Amino acid sequence: MARPTSRRDVLGAALAAAATAGTLSLAAGQSAAATGTAAVPAAPSRRARPLVDNRFWSSYTDWRCGDRAGTKAVAGRRPGVVIAEPAGTTDYTDPHTGTTARWEYATWTSPVHRSRVPATEAIASWNADTPAGTWLQVELSGAYSDGSATPWFVMGRWAAGDRDIRRTSVDDQKDGRASIWTDTFSVDDAASGLRLDSYRLRLTLYRRPGTTLTPTVWRVGAMTSDIPDRFGVPASDPGLARELIVPRYSQNTHVGQYPEYDNGGEAWCSPTSSQMIIEYWGRRPSAEDLAWVNPDFEDPQVCHAARFTFDNQYEGCGNWPFNAAYAATYRDMSAVVTRLTSLTDLETLIAAGIPAITSQSFLKEELTGAGYGTAGHLMTVIGFTADGDVIANDPASPDNEAVRRVYRRAEWEKIWLRTKRYNATGKVVSGTGGVCYLYWPAHPTAAQRAALAAVGVH
Repeated sequence: MARPTSRRDVLGAALAAAATAGTLSLAAGQSAAATGTAAVPAAPSRRARPLVDNRFWSSYTDWRCGDRAGTKAVAGRRPGVVIAEPAGTTDYTDPHTGTTARWEYATWTSPVHRSRVPATEAIASWNADTPAGTWLQVELSGAYSDGSATPWFVMGRWAAGDRDIRRTSVDDQKDGRASIWTDTFSVDDAASGLRLDSYRLRLTLYRRPGTTLTPTVWRVGAMTSDIPDRFGVPASDPGLARELIVPRYSQNTHVGQYPEYDNGGEAWCSPTSSQMIIEYWGRRPSAEDLAWVNPDFEDPQVCHAARFTFDNQYEGCGNWPFNAAYAATYRDMSAVVTRLTSLTDLETLIAAGIPAITSQSFLKEELTGAGYGTAGHLMTVIGFTADGDVIANDPASPDNEAVRRVYRRAEWEKIWLRTKRYNATGKVVSGTGGVCYLYWPAHPTAAQRAALAAVGVH
């Protein structure tokens, strides 16, 4: 079954409360190299106001901009930012182990980005390498539409491993105007008209004192959005028939395994989905990486994904940026968390060979053929039928063979894109408003690059 109610649902409730009235944009740009049995429809010349803005820093020029204190840009096939000389030292007490250790640190702070979408929400994501003895912190600070400023909010303390620090979000961050809900900045009262107009991101890179170790960050950025308050969405027209061949893994074959990671496989929809897409791109953990997993367990890479996406504060594997960061630990992989506006956007990506991971919640009767209801669940979209229905690898399946499902287009679009819904008791609760993980090669083809640009990811 899909994950039961959790703190992700508390986050969703806050986001639903923050949503305001508006118009849904259904159009998406067309990749010039789109393939499939039907063409992806081109975007109309006029669009509704934008709902989502993405800004990611990843080029050598990007890393040379902004403010640096002890960091430097590195060129090469995959540019990044690293520690050059530490700016200072600090003690960090890990809240999950109680251990205090001293670390050298250096920082990189982005230029101010003025969002084209005055936003009620923001989600940061990053791609990095953190060798043993290193870790990083990502923070966001911005300006509100009334001219006031936010503090620096911690969006995540992260390491690829779990020996130096415990990967964690930070609770109880608020300034009376906005709050951090696990991985999401959210304006507390969107109906007031207050919005986040601009922001900066700050990376702090840490290493063991006296070493030459360094994290390397290849990409950091944020998605900001102002999604209207909605129980449903206008249906988009089918435009593509194509299916990508993606590995199939069931979370339910792992029920009871490693309960220290989010109660075991029954709650592993997010890392299971991540692992499917990572392997679609030809990456997977090595035998050495998997040596810690009980050899009697099938698909040990799913256990591995659960461990290395686990957020010790959230106490779950469903932290959206942590899943993206995990995907990017694999060779030459890029990953972001964003929002899309319709299934037309997903068709644009599928046409270029890019599957996607979507977040949705629904009652059993709202998604024909699922056989369950969920307060929050991740699936992978791998294609579309000739009738435009969604082909998904659904990890909440009894076994790997049953993972491939076909879901009705209009039902899927509604449960994914809405921000409000009624639960089984008739109470108004939240939806995620089109949240999506995108993973792709760090050096994409021209068609892939065009498809990503068409959905606002560069």
